[in-house]
Amino acid sequence: MTLLSRSLRHCPGSLALGVALMLAAVAGVVFGADVVAPAGYAYQARPAAGGTGKQYMGREIAQVMGHDGAAWLDRGEREKEERTDLLIRNLPIKPSDTVADIGAGTGYFSFRLSPLLTKGKVIAVDIQPEMLSFIEKARQQSAVTNVDTRLASETDPGLSRASVDLALLVDAYHEFIYPREVMQNIVQALKPGGLVALVEYRGEDAAVPIKPLHKMTQTQVKTELAAAGLVWRETKEVLPWQHLMIFSKP
Repeated sequence: MTLLSRSLRHCPGSLALGVALMLAAVAGVVFGADVVAPAGYAYQARPAAGGTGKQYMGREIAQVMGHDGAAWLDRGEREKEERTDLLIRNLPIKPSDTVADIGAGTGYFSFRLSPLLTKGKVIAVDIQPEMLSFIEKARQQSAVTNVDTRLASETDPGLSRASVDLALLVDAYHEFIYPREVMQNIVQALKPGGLVALVEYRGEDAAVPIKPLHKMTQTQVKTELAAAGLVWRETKEVLPWQHLMIFSKP
């Protein structure tokens, strides 16, 4: 996280938006109420509820869920509601794989993948040090040896080039403030033929009880990940609320 982003997080909403718009105007071109930056991002004058006001390919990026909401990630009913057991069962992984859990949060998936990677490992990646501290504490208590932690920036997950077999992103991508840059860096971190498993609440389904900005349609996901150089392979519709979409590095 940059010093600027930390400062903006502590500004009142209107002031933070004003600063963001001013900076964007310096870097881009102003069209009416919107500001378009060279990287393809746009800044709308009034963010939606729970939104950042920053748009990418026509989608407003959602605000990041802070570490104060960590308990929601580990809620007891999560497996029943989201069938996380089916999600893990349908991931294309081998025992020797290195899996990057991007936006790992409390490590909910990292620790469930760990026993399956008997000759491999999980790299739990997050931009919030507080989340990684939860993982490190749990790792010490459980004596798990194949879960590493990695502090990311808003643009880079900090993974070595060609080091990852599968990048797993569960309900995280829609909150990336720099989705294009993050995904480009993930592509570089993938081994040749490496995979991305992206899980997002279904934006096409109004019955899914999640706020609209925290859902994505298949069409939107495919468009954005294609821009990062990824190829869609399949969508596994095995989950009650979410798409499980598999992409590959050419």
